[in-house]
Amino acid sequence: MKIYIVIPAHNEAEYIGETLQSLVVQTLLPRQVVVVDDASTDNTAEIVALFAQKYPFIKLVKSNSAKDHLPGSKVINAFYKGYAALDESYDIICKFDADLIFPKDYLEKISYHFEQNPKVGMAGGFCEIEKNENWVLEKLTGKDHIRGALKAYRKDCFEDINGLKPAMGWDTVDELLAQYHDWQIKTDETLRVKHLKPTGKNYGKTSKYKQGEAFYSLGYGFPLSLVASAKLAFKKGNINFFKDYIRGYQKAKKEKRPLLVSEEEGRFIRNLRWKKIRKKLF
Repeated sequence: MKIYIVIPAHNEAEYIGETLQSLVVQTLLPRQVVVVDDASTDNTAEIVALFAQKYPFIKLVKSNSAKDHLPGSKVINAFYKGYAALDESYDIICKFDADLIFPKDYLEKISYHFEQNPKVGMAGGFCEIEKNENWVLEKLTGKDHIRGALKAYRKDCFEDINGLKPAMGWDTVDELLAQYHDWQIKTDETLRVKHLKPTGKNYGKTSKYKQGEAFYSLGYGFPLSLVASAKLAFKKGNINFFKDYIRGYQKAKKEKRPLLVSEEEGRFIRNLRWKKIRKKLF
């Protein structure tokens, strides 16, 4: 299968070389890799350019978005800068982070899952972070969820969900909409990817309410947002996050923020979420 990869990168000089090196030695090579240097002030672009000189399937694209590292919008806007540089002859489109080290057979196994089951719309492995000199699963990992750091989409699924939303919650709504369109989400526990920089490391004070705003924009409604906020705060080990998420939800509701989903999609999402919660409880 033809695999295209877009990697948004902002000041990733410390990691991007390792990410690209892990991709150029894959047992199944990608057809195209586009790295979007998004207003970096370090030598990210120079490192990518060196790889592009050596490997014809790697390309550097430069972008200049907002300076604030706001979750969602910045990275997806950069993704689409890279996506615009690709043709449409791919079978699988990937959005990868610039701080990952992939096992050598990662793309081969991802491709296998898509080939074996035509209903698989999205597939991915699991992220690990280094802790006390050991690599352990990242806390936010879930067996039924593919991390935003390593998304891979079948072309038809990507088109059905109308691509990625430039907003916080993009890496949740994509899976929910995929299921709305009757696609399956495939996670592979054997594929462990080293995540060199923990999720949210660069998020600042301006983003503290964004998760709650995302719950609102996903059409969760208040009861489901309460449960989701408590669950996420527990995973992150900080009760203050729960308060921030609820304030964010209330803020978005008061301001009547636009939803990322239609009314019908919202009903499907709420029913799906409550069904999974009941299944876990009972």
